[in-house]
Amino acid sequence: MADKKIAVVTGGNKGVGHGACRLLAEAGVRVVLTARDEGRGRATAEKLRSGGLDVRFHQLDITDSESARRLGLYLAEEFGRLDILINNAAILTDRSLTSLTLDLDTLTNMMDTNLYGPLRVSQALIPLLKKSPAGRIVNVSSWFGSMAEMTGGGCAAYRMSKAALNALTQIMAEDLRGTSVTVNAACPGWVRSDMGGAGASKSLEEGADTPVWLALQDKGGPNKGFFQDRKPHPW
Repeated sequence: MADKKIAVVTGGNKGVGHGACRLLAEAGVRVVLTARDEGRGRATAEKLRSGGLDVRFHQLDITDSESARRLGLYLAEEFGRLDILINNAAILTDRSLTSLTLDLDTLTNMMDTNLYGPLRVSQALIPLLKKSPAGRIVNVSSWFGSMAEMTGGGCAAYRMSKAALNALTQIMAEDLRGTSVTVNAACPGWVRSDMGGAGASKSLEEGADTPVWLALQDKGGPNKGFFQDRKPHPW
């Protein structure tokens, strides 16, 4: 176990998170799949284990600071460190809403999950990531959060939350300079998932490729970057 990297993936029971759990485990990483729904999370972890992959489940509600704290305690007791955190869990509930029609309750809920959630979990787990020789935080963002691509209407709260997540990525990377921990953001692209829909162009694993590529970087890898298809993407 000492030779294996330890990874946490939030929202790992479906979508890009599920793809990331599979790719990490196939790369020889011990994966802690987390999800808010315990039944679905355990079922997904068991399915991956049945294929010979080193995946276990721990319940996590990223909107609950106490839940994040409990995850940190579990990881400290079980492994004593953490090497990889992929902040993947997110919601999109405002497809038709513009800044002119958006209600503040929707925006508040979106921010609580898509921005405050990654912040809560990161703050809880950074002490363990600092114990890794190459700690990696990867925030799963979106081109919808790119300030260079703020065109078209709809998804106002989602766009704001992902733009804020991109800002958090840069701020946290600066705050962790001088440590072993890097922080990057990744856009998975248009993925066939509950969020992306059945007509999307990428599979779960294809969407997870760039987040996992960033997560597996050794010392000297990229820091404070935003990537899609393993290439820099404009902030």
